[in-house]
Amino acid sequence: MNGLELCERYFIEVGLPMLAATFPSHVDRIAAGLVGEGSECLGFDDELSRDHDWGPSFCLWLSRDDHLEIGPALRDEINRLPRDFEGTPARSESAWGSGRTGVFEVGSFYRRFIGLDHPPTSLREWRAIPEGNLAVATSGKIFRDPSGEFTDFRERLLAFYPEDIRLKKIAARCMSMAQAGQYNYPRCIHRGEAVAAEYAKSQFAADAISMVFLLNRCYRPFYKWMHRALKGLPLLGDVTHELCTRLFATSGQGVEKLDSGTGCDLIEQICHCVIGQLRRERLSSSHSDFLLDHGPQVLLRVEDPDLRSSNVWVDQTSG
Repeated sequence: MNGLELCERYFIEVGLPMLAATFPSHVDRIAAGLVGEGSECLGFDDELSRDHDWGPSFCLWLSRDDHLEIGPALRDEINRLPRDFEGTPARSESAWGSGRTGVFEVGSFYRRFIGLDHPPTSLREWRAIPEGNLAVATSGKIFRDPSGEFTDFRERLLAFYPEDIRLKKIAARCMSMAQAGQYNYPRCIHRGEAVAAEYAKSQFAADAISMVFLLNRCYRPFYKWMHRALKGLPLLGDVTHELCTRLFATSGQGVEKLDSGTGCDLIEQICHCVIGQLRRERLSSSHSDFLLDHGPQVLLRVEDPDLRSSNVWVDQTSG
């Protein structure tokens, strides 16, 4: 059983009966689930994950008024619940992992991740939120939400960036992928600069993975999980996962020759896949094999004049 399943069962069998018995007039206004930081919120937890910030627990989300009325009393009741469940020991919290579960007011819960107590309503607000924070705020699972307040906030974030923001990010990724992977990586190899080559490769892979998430209209998660999370994405997810795996299998082989199957060839394959998708979505009309030539084409599709006139190299959207 993974952590998310464990926490849902713990809530249904332990938490919900407590709410119904102790807060009968509020139970149908309290949302419950597990959302936020932690591998279990992505479904990626394993045996290694259980040494910290893992175990039976859940989040409860209340409206502002209900939080003022019953928040402290609800925390007291949660603290009285059994800490272990079905043979699983109590949740162990690290020095940096406390406060991930418990009782929250809806707006303050989201504010800790996106800096706002309301869904972003302007390009300026969207541009200020790091992508990883949006991934965290929309992770996990809602177990129940009778009032729908928490779910409505979440769904407005899951609707993804406004299209102009997405396009500006895609344009910037075209530039950075081309610079790190297609241009600088082979130059570093030819110069015998192994450290610089590995850095260029890593930068290219991070930007390529980000590009695939943008094409799928999904938020890229924390770097530790972003490669794994590619699997199953409908647009280029599986192929990019495989090619990146092969790309890093070339590490430590010393100076490479530009032959088929080397890092340079794998980078070109990833770029070819991305260019094909840009053309299929009619985001670029360029026939170039160099991603750098596609960035300005994508930027032309941006409607907001300030974003469209901004530097195509710069991702001004904090992530």
